[in-house]
Amino acid sequence: MPWPFLRALGIARPPTIRVLVVDDHDAVRREFCALLRMEHDLDVICDLSNGGEAVSKIAELQPDVVLLDISLPGLDGFTTARLIREVAPMVEILFVSQHDTPQMVREALRAGGRGFVVKLDAVQELVAAVRLVRDRKQFVSPRLAGGLQP
Repeated sequence: MPWPFLRALGIARPPTIRVLVVDDHDAVRREFCALLRMEHDLDVICDLSNGGEAVSKIAELQPDVVLLDISLPGLDGFTTARLIREVAPMVEILFVSQHDTPQMVREALRAGGRGFVVKLDAVQELVAAVRLVRDRKQFVSPRLAGGLQP
């Protein structure tokens, strides 16, 4: 529900989730940012095109969740995630990638990610995934979750 309507009902505003979006494709970043900004409890604080920028901005911006692509110029997403974990261990990382194999999900989780969304499913899954990983719960796109069982 839109925030003004909730406020009129006397419902307290939920805590805002601060999100940093990292993807090297401008159109994808814009789409993710627009999707997240439609939600009353999500605040896109910055969008960046590479992992090096993300690592250097983490301490300054203090996001709750970082949306992170795997295929980035310079530092790939896995390396970026490991560096983010060193600098800001409390930041949650949600990988969003076109790669849709269980092997990529396992590598993303080993690199420090809390979740993994396949880009093809982002419109349906991204908002819920951000909220879950912020609450320290794992999210993996349903199309891949079954392939993760040992």
